[in-house]
Amino acid sequence: MAFLSKSSPMKKLLIAGVCVLVLVAVAAAWRFTLSALPEPGRAETFLATRAKHYLVWRGSRDGVPAQPLDRVAGAKEGERLFGMECAACHGLSGRNPTDAGRWMYPRAADLASSGSQSYSDQEIFWVVKNGIRFSGMPGFGSVEPDEHIWNLVFYVRGLPKAPAAETATGDLPEKEPSRRNATHPTETQYER
Repeated sequence: MAFLSKSSPMKKLLIAGVCVLVLVAVAAAWRFTLSALPEPGRAETFLATRAKHYLVWRGSRDGVPAQPLDRVAGAKEGERLFGMECAACHGLSGRNPTDAGRWMYPRAADLASSGSQSYSDQEIFWVVKNGIRFSGMPGFGSVEPDEHIWNLVFYVRGLPKAPAAETATGDLPEKEPSRRNATHPTETQYER
């Protein structure tokens, strides 16, 4: 290891590089907060989204059972299951998160968005079955059979896309009706 002798230029460069890395790490830690109130910056959002897509893709390559053949009947059953299992966070439409979904960090996804719909059927199945760690998305694999999870996938695939006016303006859709006084998991205060 002659290149790391006492006065070697390589040793000085290595020490300088380590010092810079330590300073960058200290600066990043100083700015880091665990608060879920501020929205993440573009870099954090980009990196987290890319990592999530890669990890979901990797996880969904093995252990996903074959899809049932009857997608239409599955989507109808999926709509019922969605109202009981998913609407509490994603809203009844799957597009407008409820208060609980908006208070999560990261926020509950708009399931009809191009970002959500860009996942393959196998990837959506994997997410519903396993959940996403460090987010509000629970895994339903221990409480729902695979057939029910496929039914949810078929229903989510059929969610209507954003209305043309919303897409053009970029405005957020209106808030879902409150479920605070509802007596059934899929009932809203307007339906009582």
